[in-house]
Amino acid sequence: MSSTQFEGLVPGTYVIDPSHSEVGFTVRHLVGKVRGQFREFEGTLEIAEQPLDSRATASVDLSSVDTRNNDRDNHLRSGDFFSVETHPTMTFVSTGIFDKGDKLVVTGDLTIKDITKSLDLDLEYQGTGPDPWGGTRVAFEATGTISRKDWGVDFNLPAAGELMVIGDKVTIELAVEAVLQADAA
Repeated sequence: MSSTQFEGLVPGTYVIDPSHSEVGFTVRHLVGKVRGQFREFEGTLEIAEQPLDSRATASVDLSSVDTRNNDRDNHLRSGDFFSVETHPTMTFVSTGIFDKGDKLVVTGDLTIKDITKSLDLDLEYQGTGPDPWGGTRVAFEATGTISRKDWGVDFNLPAAGELMVIGDKVTIELAVEAVLQADAA
């Protein structure tokens, strides 16, 4: 990627603005798809002088899952899926950002139900600019796919033939806007 890939990016510590960000997912249900999101999350982006040296951390409140169906959301919170009573949060800690030629990839450790595995997310820098309140904002989008079974989220029901009610592959979709914090000096 060229240096213009990060045009306007200001180094510093940014805090994710949850009111202008989204942590979403899509999973197959029978022959269609179900989309959902998590309503409560927080995180920090540490943008380095060299953008590929930047870091990100995030924590998601799993009880805030929202698929627009209360019964399904309560089932997702249960021991069959997230077990929010004993594992209330999902976390992501980046371990590197890589220029793959035609795309950027952020790699990190995703932890769900005390199981930590590496996750690659395709990363897209959306831009940087001032906001109406005198702050500086940055925006990124990221997508990736996981096997939910890898994190012990493996409940399912059989349907007709070999078809299962819920797919194993989950597409993660992030749209993050973060605000530059004032220097601590």
